[in-house]
Amino acid sequence: MIGLLREFRGFDYRVRILLVNQLGIYLGFFMLLPYLSLYLSEQLGLAGWAVGLVLGVRNFFQQGMFLLGGTITDRFGYRLPVILGCLLRTAGFALLGVVTTLPTLIPAAMITGLAGALFTPAVRVGLAMEAGERRIEAFAISNVVFRIGGLAGPLLGVALLSVSFRVACLSAAAVFAALSLLQIRALPKREVPPREGRIREDIRTAAGNRRLLAFAAAMTGAYLLSFQIYLALPDQARTVAGADSDVLVTVLFLIESALALTCQLRVTAWCRRVLGPTRTLPAGMALLAVALLPPALPTGLLGHALAWVPLLLSSALLSLGTLMVFPFEMDTIATMAQDRLVATHYGLYNTIVGIGILAGNLFTGSVLSWAQGAGVPALPWLGLSTIGGICAIALYRQRPRTARDVEPV
Repeated sequence: MIGLLREFRGFDYRVRILLVNQLGIYLGFFMLLPYLSLYLSEQLGLAGWAVGLVLGVRNFFQQGMFLLGGTITDRFGYRLPVILGCLLRTAGFALLGVVTTLPTLIPAAMITGLAGALFTPAVRVGLAMEAGERRIEAFAISNVVFRIGGLAGPLLGVALLSVSFRVACLSAAAVFAALSLLQIRALPKREVPPREGRIREDIRTAAGNRRLLAFAAAMTGAYLLSFQIYLALPDQARTVAGADSDVLVTVLFLIESALALTCQLRVTAWCRRVLGPTRTLPAGMALLAVALLPPALPTGLLGHALAWVPLLLSSALLSLGTLMVFPFEMDTIATMAQDRLVATHYGLYNTIVGIGILAGNLFTGSVLSWAQGAGVPALPWLGLSTIGGICAIALYRQRPRTARDVEPV
């Protein structure tokens, strides 16, 4: 923790402001989202495919609409989309607290996701721009901040859920409302040179980057696998924990967040020193693939006392895989953009990933429901792990062939 604070204080004040803002964003987010799938399935009684659809729509409008957020950021700077995104997230979370049917949940999920599409690429570009040569370290701390929110948010969320899901939603909305006001006052204003040409030309430039397209296709697997902490793991938690599923889901998120809080900077430093940026990505993807194998074990094999162990191990391995991948993933995109239209490159990248996650989560939710009834509960886990293995091979093949590694520019 001392090293984290020392690293944080070593950054320019603009980087520190962006990181503090991220803490508030993630805190409000994790107060609610970890429990959304349980609420949709248990309290609202939605089928597995419908739960997957709602979660996938939210994720698509965040990941998939990053292209919109990216182009806005390139033209107006990062301050405006960060503020607008937080205002939209306020409205989306408030709406989730008052609607109960699938046709009304879909718009709420869309608004919530669109908010993230605005502020997430803006913050990433802000960090890449303001941190300069230290952007890998800035992204590493960003992931720690993400996990701090993931550690404190679920604790607040489970306490609020003891009252009602509506109270949890409105409380999370209040966090974003307060954050919006704070950011209007605190985020620095910067002059952005006017851009010539149309947005369509910016998108065409990014879309012509074949390395970026291949990288996005391979990295879709990492997002699909890591997203199962919100979908497949909570679903399995209901099977193995029953009435204690809320407690188990909370523990899963606490494990993931605690590892990030204590290990992120060390993992990043070790990967940079031993593996290098481009070898870290396939290694991290392979670890994500392995992480989804423990839940494939038959639930009766370990007995009641150890029934939680596969999910706990899966959560820990998913966290370590993400710790390896995230800082180098973000830096790789900025490097591929060659510091030109960086936000649009981030946006296109996440649009591709978002489409993959939407399709993957819809399919995964359907397969989870079918596999339980068909008596093959291990099939979804084995399938997801296979996807991760294929993507790890793809990332390995994409690495530079003429040098041990490519250092960030």
